[in-house]
Amino acid sequence: MTSYKLPSIASVSSLPTEARAAILDALFEPCVALHTLSVELLQTQKFKSYDDLVADIGVQLTELAESSSTSDAEWLEKILGAHPRLGAKKVDSAQSQAEQAQLNTGGAEEADQLRQLNEEYERTFPGLRYVVFVNGRSRSVIMDDMRQRMARSDAKAEKAAAIRAMCEIAADRARKLT
Repeated sequence: MTSYKLPSIASVSSLPTEARAAILDALFEPCVALHTLSVELLQTQKFKSYDDLVADIGVQLTELAESSSTSDAEWLEKILGAHPRLGAKKVDSAQSQAEQAQLNTGGAEEADQLRQLNEEYERTFPGLRYVVFVNGRSRSVIMDDMRQRMARSDAKAEKAAAIRAMCEIAADRARKLT
């Protein structure tokens, strides 16, 4: 994955801004909007564990999702959009590259189906990107999940599912990076 190791949870609040942003980048994805939302939380809040840190960021994201403010919705879309498309050839973060590795082992036909599903998903849920905790599941299982979520056609439920997936991914990364 990467040689980056998370600092001890007890030290997080005393770290400089750049180091706290690096923690967010490692757990979630590099995203200025997430930095703006959560870097201060990492300074003002004492966490007992990285799971607690991830849960508190999940609360912040859920508050954005439940807000009636257009700017909050746009902010959340920027954060959710920081995740790479599943099966994308260019993935910036080492964590996402490793997590998606098994999705790139299928044939060209399945890869094309996944690309088309990503496009359909983004038409179904404008401003959102499909986010799921892959966790070793096959490309076909992931594509079935994507189809089910699109068929539900519920943007509010989809934002909640994406936030939940982001937090599951972040918690898994925390376990691997400590």
